[in-house]
Amino acid sequence: MSQQEEFFEYINNGYKTKGESIELGAAMLGEETITNAIVKVPLKTLNRHGLIAGATGTGKTKTLQVLAENLSEKGIPVLLMDIKGDLSGLAQPSPGHAKIDERHAKIGFEFTAQKFPIEVLTISEQDGTRLRATISEFGPVLLSRILDLTETQSGIVSIIFKYCDDNKYPLLDIKDFKKVLQFVTQEGKEEIQAEYGRISTASTGAILRKIVEIEQQGGDLFFGEKSFDVEDLTRIDEDGNGIISVLRLTDIQDKPKLFSTFMLQLLAEVYETFPEQGDSGRPELVIFIDEAHLVFEEASKALLNQIESIVKLIRSKGIGLYFVTQNPKDVPEDILAQLGLKIQHALRAFTAKDRKAIKLAAENYPDSEYYDTKEVLTQLGIGEAFVSVLNEKGIPTPLARTMLRAPMSRMDVLTPKELKSVINNSRLFYKYNETLDRESAYELLNSKIEKVNLAEAKAIKQEEERKERERLAKEKEKERKREERASKSYSRRRSTAQNPIVKVLTSATFIRAAFGILKKVLK
Repeated sequence: MSQQEEFFEYINNGYKTKGESIELGAAMLGEETITNAIVKVPLKTLNRHGLIAGATGTGKTKTLQVLAENLSEKGIPVLLMDIKGDLSGLAQPSPGHAKIDERHAKIGFEFTAQKFPIEVLTISEQDGTRLRATISEFGPVLLSRILDLTETQSGIVSIIFKYCDDNKYPLLDIKDFKKVLQFVTQEGKEEIQAEYGRISTASTGAILRKIVEIEQQGGDLFFGEKSFDVEDLTRIDEDGNGIISVLRLTDIQDKPKLFSTFMLQLLAEVYETFPEQGDSGRPELVIFIDEAHLVFEEASKALLNQIESIVKLIRSKGIGLYFVTQNPKDVPEDILAQLGLKIQHALRAFTAKDRKAIKLAAENYPDSEYYDTKEVLTQLGIGEAFVSVLNEKGIPTPLARTMLRAPMSRMDVLTPKELKSVINNSRLFYKYNETLDRESAYELLNSKIEKVNLAEAKAIKQEEERKERERLAKEKEKERKREERASKSYSRRRSTAQNPIVKVLTSATFIRAAFGILKKVLK
């Protein structure tokens, strides 16, 4: 048996499946594609997560597109992060090309052009169905980890959530949270301190700065209502194809905090919402996170631990996560160890650091007697990749340098007119693009503060009126007393002032004269 025949048997035995699978392409021996040596991914293991890595321009996005197409064709919904803006072409069939036909002839099956049902989503100002979430849906723990808060600051966030729950103040958007944050150290300081303890203004100031950072990256558009129901990511069209939700993120590269906030909330919501699936043989939803380094590069240790926990647990809900990035080292080791499917496109060795990274990347793959993995990693052509998957028993398959199949849909963006047509025909667009701003913590606390201010103003006015009445009463009393004193003084003066006749009659001279006359009469 020739080496080529041995290799053909080696690959076919290694990638043999009993259940449904996705055909990625054909294995290569050296530079030659071995026709019909098909490299497959069992649907059963697609919830074991995966990695698509490689240098810029090596074909990562097209590989992602191929996987999304085939999943959709199998009736499995997909969510794609379209950061470069070149995945909307899934909605139109490929125009075809002679080189595509040549590639597929080498692989061993015909090329078929096909379009797929897509839903255009957005978390920014771009057109599409709006994805939103409320502050309440994050909860105090997740929000604290996203904001990278200290233990003390996290405790304050928990108090804020508890206070709002106790008083039925809905926390929906950023202005709600900011309002409560200001309230607990200003107008509501005494109320909060009596019920929950003293809150430091320095801590609330630090939390506010973290909130403003997210707000400046577009968080004011993401936080709010109407909140997106993750069940709408699992829709199937009338032909039985899984709907591919394309999240447009072309303006998000300079907003890593918002992107990581969104991703973590989405994964947490999916985990909380979806039921345990068990061993169903196929995933419920597959999520591709392009430019995955944006999720991890600014993440705190607490946030990374949260992501790692979700990655470990979410597969039991039938969810597959696939990270797309330039180098495997962009993904933390603890998360990388959880990834069952690895598709490694070419890496470039321009510097000593690059060569070290290639050596480390090669160690992520099974040993092979047919390849010098470290050497071949720099020689892979566009649309070629090293592939290793888990078979249906959960065992890694043989490492295969693979000539990957071409996408069935257009390998380019939709025109503005085509994009508008997709959005206008969306049922979800009209469901979620109405902006709601119902009465929540912001309005309720403003109303409460206004009532308190009115009550205080009324009390102040009443107190001023009371004091004025007392002053008038005192002045009236003083006036009465003055009049009383004046009256008494007048009476005294009048009583002491004698009549001139009386004065004469009572004078000593008059009395002596009267007595003298009386004596003479008596004699």
